[in-house]
Amino acid sequence: MKNLIVIRHAKSSWKAPLKDIDRPLDQRGITDAHLVASNCIKFIPSPSVIWSSSAKRASETAMIFAQNILYPIESIVFKEELYTFDENQLEKVIKSSSNVFENIILFGHNEAITNFVNKFGDIFIGHVPTAGFVWLQFNTNSWGEITKGKTKKTIFPKNLK
Repeated sequence: MKNLIVIRHAKSSWKAPLKDIDRPLDQRGITDAHLVASNCIKFIPSPSVIWSSSAKRASETAMIFAQNILYPIESIVFKEELYTFDENQLEKVIKSSSNVFENIILFGHNEAITNFVNKFGDIFIGHVPTAGFVWLQFNTNSWGEITKGKTKKTIFPKNLK
């Protein structure tokens, strides 16, 4: 059994003229990340590994979640290949994961996340919002062999307010 939790980075700021990869979270993003993280603790399979896009907004979101679920921040793995908006690239990264990992928590970007969870989950999600949490479970022992899985849980900020 493989568990994949995908979390879209929280709301980012557009105030400063920065490169896309360097945009930080805005205040709503910080608040929403804490809100979702504090409500997802009981759904995090253990042990889990956390991977994040190298983009500032994704890494900041991953750190907020790590703090809330008591995961060591220094153990987060930042992957440049997760800075993608393409679900095929996201799928490639996930399917190339080592089978030693049973549970992966991944922080990334839309459209990749929405398209990925719709391809591999059994519940259609029109749009994974910022700070959105989607848990997928696959009945396989190999990441390379994942096919349609089960959408076990979704947590979106608007449903918590």
